[in-house]
Formats: sequence, structure tokens, C-alpha cells
Amino acid sequence: MSKADIIFKENMKDILENGFWDTDYDVRPVWADDGKKAHTVKKFCITNRYDLSEEFPILTLRKTNFKAAIDEIFWIWQKKSNNVNDLNSKIWDAWADETGSIGAAYGYQLGIKHKYKEGEFDQVDRVLFDLKNNPLSRRIMTNIYTHQDLHKMNLYPCAYSMTFNVTGNKLNAILNQRSQDMLVANNWNVCQYAALVHMFAQVSGLEAGELVHVIADAHIYDRHIPIVEELLKKEPMEAPKLVIDKSIDDFYKFTVDSLKLENYNHHEFKIKIPVAV
Repeated sequence: MSKADIIFKENMKDILENGFWDTDYDVRPVWADDGKKAHTVKKFCITNRYDLSEEFPILTLRKTNFKAAIDEIFWIWQKKSNNVNDLNSKIWDAWADETGSIGAAYGYQLGIKHKYKEGEFDQVDRVLFDLKNNPLSRRIMTNIYTHQDLHKMNLYPCAYSMTFNVTGNKLNAILNQRSQDMLVANNWNVCQYAALVHMFAQVSGLEAGELVHVIADAHIYDRHIPIVEELLKKEPMEAPKLVIDKSIDDFYKFTVDSLKLENYNHHEFKIKIPVAV
């Protein structure tokens, strides 16, 4: 059965049984449909480990929209865009201005060039350079939580830092996230960054190793709890197999169609999930 399901269920049970409620506090998020305060129950610092050499970490308890998740990771890491008009879904529309911009956030930060002794690189190209030329470096990382630009961001980055580490022929990575809506975004982000590790490994002559996901504020919104409880009743299925076009040796040549899931079976789950903003 899918280990991602097992980890997800353990996280959710732990939050529901042992989490802290912010009901007595004046919180920032509100519900998109009626503007009422969106309260949560949370756990501080959840750390999950996914061995990408064993299986691809996608939920079977309900469907994760794999293609849309990969499209968004390309929007950030390939296109290095901050404009929703470059994205094929509407998930960022709530934070976009009239031109489609989300401000100096996400892909914008990855695309800024910085000076190194080897020349100028943006953060993505620097990672790719080091993985090929200096794989034993302990300095292969990205960070888009740029304090001097926070005032120009329509949303502060949630998943803000990646640290890459090569052990033998395995590429491992740590994804740091300051905050996560566990029902809506947890597996979405896990799938995205697991796929990113696979792609970076392939173009660097490496194999995908471990993805470690560190979440500082892992929370469940109050209106999501009945949905979570229904998901917890479901039994995990077998994880699908990730198939990547092996002919690609340049990260920028990957497309959404370059990655496919074989035998992705999942439970049907068509309940509409309320959105907090």
C-alpha cells in the first residue's frame, strides 16, 4: 500500500488528537465564500521522509491532480514566473493583481541572477551547475523567502527552501515549509517536489533518493475536519509507478507530458473542499 497514504493518515490523526486550536485568537485567514475567520488545529514541526527509490509518494485515499501539480512546479522552477497567465490552472488567481502578477514571489525569486566566482547564475541554474560539477558540495540550496522583497509579495512563500545533498549516486533533498494546509496542499507539494528531485537527478546523472519534508505549522482548518475524518476511513491502495522520459538530459526540456503515472488507482472523493485565503 502507498506509504504516502500511511504518512498522511498518521499526520492527520496526530493533529486531530494532539493539536493546538487557535479558536480563541484573532487569526488572519478567512473563508473565501463568506469572509468568516478560518480557524485551525495545528502541530508544530512535522517531519516526513519519503524514499523516492521505493515508490512515488502520491495519495490513493483521494486523487491528487498530478498534471496540475507538475504544471505549477514548472511555472515556478522552469518558467520562473510570477504571473498566473503563465499557469494552466486557477489556483493562484486569488493572489493575483489585475495584470496577473503575484508580486516579487516564488518564480520571480528563483529567476534573479546572483554573482558567484564561476559567473552569474539564478538559483535554479546554480543548483543544476553544482549537481554536475560539484555534487559533494554541502551548499546546494535555494531560498525564496527574501525579506527585503516581502512587501512586494502578494503571498509570502509557504514552501520556501530546498536543500539538495548527494550521497553516493543518490540525490536527496529537504523541502522546508513555513505553513501548510494539510488537506488541500500536503500531497500536492510532496508530489511536486518528489518529481523535481527525480528530474534534477536524471539530468545530473544521479538517482532519486530521499525527500524530507519539514513543515513548521501543519494545520487542519475547522471546516475541513469532517472531510479529513471521511478520508481517514479509507484504506490505502498500491502506489503507482512514476515513468519519466529518459531521453531528456536538460531540465528545461521537460514538459508535463514527460512524466506519467502508471497504474494510479485511487478512491473516488468528490466532496468540494472549502478554501481559506
